[in-house]
Amino acid sequence: MSSAYIIAHVTVTNPEQYEEYKKLSTIAMKTHGAEVCIRGGKVEVLEGDWAPTRVVMLKFPSVEQAKVFYNSVEYDAARKAREGAAVMRMIVVEGAG
Repeated sequence: MSSAYIIAHVTVTNPEQYEEYKKLSTIAMKTHGAEVCIRGGKVEVLEGDWAPTRVVMLKFPSVEQAKVFYNSVEYDAARKAREGAAVMRMIVVEGAG
């Protein structure tokens, strides 16, 4: 079974409200065994026209586990808290081997 990664590009529009999302999403990550690889941090464009302001990458044992996290009641609470506070672009990617 291959590992999987959730990769998110986030544009925060309401930083104060986004703090509640971060708190609730942390609970969801811990509950569902996400390994946090990237959560914020400085972004530097090396090539192309993609210039995200905030990037998050979580590692899971499988795509199925990543989807369990995403569809969980814990993450649903975080998504609701994020409404109006950020624009989220999120994908799940199967890892190598």
